[in-house]
Amino acid sequence: MAFDIDALRAKPGEKIKLSKIKPNSTPEWDYQDDGEDKARALELLPALNDRLERLQDLLYAQGTERVLVVIQAMDAGGKDGTVRHVFDGVNPSGVKVASFKRPTDIELAHDYLWRIHQHVPSDGQLVIFNRSHYEDVLVVRVAEIVEEKRWKKRFEHIANFEQMLVDEGTTIIKIFLHISKDEQKERLQDRLDRPEKNWKFETGDLGPRAQWDDYQEAFEDVFEKTSTEDAPWYIVPADRKWYRNIAVSEIVIQTLENLKMSFPPPEEGLDQIVIPD
Repeated sequence: MAFDIDALRAKPGEKIKLSKIKPNSTPEWDYQDDGEDKARALELLPALNDRLERLQDLLYAQGTERVLVVIQAMDAGGKDGTVRHVFDGVNPSGVKVASFKRPTDIELAHDYLWRIHQHVPSDGQLVIFNRSHYEDVLVVRVAEIVEEKRWKKRFEHIANFEQMLVDEGTTIIKIFLHISKDEQKERLQDRLDRPEKNWKFETGDLGPRAQWDDYQEAFEDVFEKTSTEDAPWYIVPADRKWYRNIAVSEIVIQTLENLKMSFPPPEEGLDQIVIPD
């Protein structure tokens, strides 16, 4: 199945209305039956994991490219699950996950990008941001932590920051996992009902849920102002976890394939070497 990732890409300057994108839809997938399609997706995912693993090995071996994957979503949107399923099997020596929670006092004593810059990828590395610098134009806006004239300037800061990373050799992939309010309720309830998931539930998650529309509007502004040719946003309908995993896998794999990477040349004379007993 040919999967056109551009169908999920937010075009630069485009005004996105999340209410018009169905969170349970499956763009670029010939969706017919949830049971059958889920089974087919589960069969495909291991092959996609293998492709990603080979590409990540190549990225690490070549050691000249840097890749940053940014994942954002509402609470219970599937960020952890996406990392777990999509990046299953990659070499941990070349992959790092950075999770950005509430800033510490030390982080708050610096500019808001200070804690972010410390985690961007180095040569040969793939870094996954679970939440990111975008919290500083989302949470601070909706919760009114900083005044409007301050957070509005951050769109330009962030675009310039990302462009600098790109100009210095980083490939950036930004993914928004788009779930419905009903799906979020089911997932939050599941965290309450299952003892082994109780630790994931925080009463603070209910605050953003009460401000759902405000967050949707904030995300729409993020896409319009920060999705660029060099650092695009991809909006992935994520109510169906099987589709989410396939779509995110395809986005990352196709982006890595477009880097046209190759293994470094071996030392001369390797064909003459005999390993001693």
